[in-house]
Amino acid sequence: MKRFVRFFAAFAVFAQASTAYAATLTANVSLSTQTMTVIHRGTVIGRWPVSTARRGKVTPTGSWTAKWFSRHHRSSRYGGAPMPYSIFYNGNYAVHGTYQTKKLGRPASAGCVRLAPAHAAKLYSLAKSEGLANTQIIVRY
Repeated sequence: MKRFVRFFAAFAVFAQASTAYAATLTANVSLSTQTMTVIHRGTVIGRWPVSTARRGKVTPTGSWTAKWFSRHHRSSRYGGAPMPYSIFYNGNYAVHGTYQTKKLGRPASAGCVRLAPAHAAKLYSLAKSEGLANTQIIVRY
């Protein structure tokens, strides 16, 4: 019986630690201000301009964990457009770098969340080190 109690106690501590460790990296996207606030382990590490969906397109709102990474992605929907440092979070929607940096800070994309290449590289690096399950993308108005 003592073994069972010790095992259960150890399991409970492990479960709490695992729960506390979830979402160690969060990218909060504001559609209204066209910004992303990045929080790593409880500390804001950046507030960056983004471009989300232009008129006639949609950037869905909600909260997701990252699904997959693609360092040198090219769009299969938009003529092979470069999408460096892609973090896919909802079907074909991703946070990724763009070379159209003059459009950052206003709606310009087909629905993805675009960042300056240096910011996308930093977010991508952190997400790779934290892991998919610990990377959260939140999109709000």
